[in-house]
Amino acid sequence: MQAASDHSLGWAEGKGGRHFYVRQLKDMKTKILVEVFDALDMMQHAEVCGFTLARAHARSAEPALITGYLGQSDTFDKAIASFSVAYADQSERDHRVFMEAVRRGDLEFDVEPDR
Repeated sequence: MQAASDHSLGWAEGKGGRHFYVRQLKDMKTKILVEVFDALDMMQHAEVCGFTLARAHARSAEPALITGYLGQSDTFDKAIASFSVAYADQSERDHRVFMEAVRRGDLEFDVEPDR
């Protein structure tokens, strides 16, 4: 997530009165090689991702309102952790079903698709 938008982000109106949403954010793509991470690397990566996501969301509204909404308890923290584990479990089940379909030949899979 990008905490600040580019100058070319917004609305425009075409000749026929049609409205367009223009969305060109900074195109800075990179790939982190998580497949070579050990457990400590993965934990540190998760912390950085969590911090970045929280910062971007905090900038999307008033931080004081978010803090007030969440309160002082750990109820939200526990709910997010529980959801995250359930989501990861579902992703693993989906991947297993996908790989079984590939092995049976029901789906074609190309590691390096043509671009």
